[in-house]
Amino acid sequence: MHYPTIKLWSDANCYSPWAMSVYVALREKGLPFTLQRVDLAHQQHLTEAYAAVSLTRRVPTLALDNVQLSESSAITEYLEECFPAPEYERLYPHDRQKRARARELQAWLRSDFIAIRQERPTEALFAGQKYSPLSEDARHSAAKLIDGAQRLLGAGQQNLFGEWSIADTDLAIMLNRLALHGDALPENLAHYAWFQWQRASVQLWLGESVKKG
Repeated sequence: MHYPTIKLWSDANCYSPWAMSVYVALREKGLPFTLQRVDLAHQQHLTEAYAAVSLTRRVPTLALDNVQLSESSAITEYLEECFPAPEYERLYPHDRQKRARARELQAWLRSDFIAIRQERPTEALFAGQKYSPLSEDARHSAAKLIDGAQRLLGAGQQNLFGEWSIADTDLAIMLNRLALHGDALPENLAHYAWFQWQRASVQLWLGESVKKG
C-alpha cells in the first residue's frame, strides 16, 4: 500500500498532551510517520524555520504531503477524513450525535481546567514528578472534571461511546494528571484512565517520552 509522507512535530521531551493525541491517532490509523522534536525551552518553535512549517508556531504540527496543519483536534479530524473507516481505524464515533459529543469534549478539555494543567503539569504524567496539594481553584476544577466524566461514563464503562475514540485518549490524559499524581478520583474513573493508558498506541508514546527524575 502506498502511504503519503507524514511528519509530526512534537516537543523535545514528548510531554505535550496534544502532540500525544495526534501521535496516538497516527498509530491507531496504522500510518507510518516521522517524529520531529522541537525544543520549546530554547524557543525553537519561534524561529522563522518553524514558522514556515506551523501557522501557530506551536506543537503539534503535522505535514501530510504538501499540507501543513497545527492544532491537535483539527489534525485528528483531518486524518479521519483522509484515512476513513473501515479501511483505517475510526478515530471518532460512527454515530453523528456521539461524534459531536466527542468533539465537544475535545474542545472542553483544551479550553478549560487551567488550574489542573498548571498544578499537575505533564511532568506529573510522563516523569512522575510530585507537586503541592491542589489549591482551592484546582479542587473546584477537578470537581467539574469529575462531574463531567461521570455524566459520560457509566459503571464499568471502558470507552466513552461504546467504541474507542480519540476523545478517550484526551479524557484519560486529563484524568491521569490527577490519578498518576495520587490525587483522589472515583474508582470507576481511575480504572477508566488506567485502562486507556494500557492501549498499545499510548504505550508507544510513553516510550517516546524522555523520563527525568
